[in-house]
Amino acid sequence: MERAATLARAASAASGEITSSEWPTLLTESLREMEATWQESAEVCADVAWQARAAGNSVLNLLTPEHATDSSADPMLWRTYRHLYFNGLRFDTRCPTMEALMCKVPPRVLDQDPYTEALYAFSRLGQSRPDGLAVMQRALISADGHPKTVHVLLHGLWLGSQLPGRASLLVSLVGLLPDGGLNDPIALYRMASGRRSLNEYPEALTAIGHALDQLPPGDPSVHADLVHEHTLITAAYELDQRMRAIRNLTSP
Repeated sequence: MERAATLARAASAASGEITSSEWPTLLTESLREMEATWQESAEVCADVAWQARAAGNSVLNLLTPEHATDSSADPMLWRTYRHLYFNGLRFDTRCPTMEALMCKVPPRVLDQDPYTEALYAFSRLGQSRPDGLAVMQRALISADGHPKTVHVLLHGLWLGSQLPGRASLLVSLVGLLPDGGLNDPIALYRMASGRRSLNEYPEALTAIGHALDQLPPGDPSVHADLVHEHTLITAAYELDQRMRAIRNLTSP
C-alpha cells in the first residue's frame, strides 16, 4: 500500500505541473528515487503522457528522440523517457516513426522491459504488419498479463485493420485483463470492435453499451469514439438483418 501511495504521489506531482515544461523531469526523478519497476513506470507514464497530450503539452514537444534511444543514459531515467516518448508517439498514431526509433533500442532492452517490447509491437501492428504478431506474443509472455502492456497490444491490433485473425485476437486479449475486461470501458470498446468484425452484433452492442455506461465523465473525445462505434455496430447489424430477410424471401 505504501509503495502504491508513493507511485500515486509521483503521478499526481507530474500531473500538477502538466502545463509546464518540467513535468517529464519531475516524473523521471520521482520514479528513479523510488526505484520504480518497469510495471510501475508503465502505469504512470502512459496515464501522464495522455494527460499532457490532452492539456496541449505533449511530451513530444518537450523531449527529443534521443531521450528515447540514448542507451548511455542512466538506465532508470532512460526507461522513463522511453516510456513517455513512445507513448506520445503511440497516442499520435505515428507508427512508422516509432518503428524507426525502436530499431535504435538494443535488443537486450526489449528482453528486460516487456512494456517497451509491447510498444515496439504496437508500431508494427498499427501498420498491419503481420510480423508484429510474433513481437506481440513475446511481449505477452514476458509481461505475464500486465494490464497496461495488454492495452498497448490491444491498441495496436485495433489499428491494424488488415492483420490476419485480428478480430478474434482483440476479443481474446481483452479476456486477459482483470475481470476479463468487463469493468474496463476502453477494453470493452476494443472488444465491441472485434465482435462487430466477427458479425457478432448483439454481443458487440452489449459490450459497447457496458463501455458507455462505465466511462468516467469528463472525456468527450473518448465518449465520441464509443458513440461512433455504437453507430457502426447498429448500422452493420441492421444491414445484416435486411440481407437475411431478402435471402429468406428469395430462397426457394
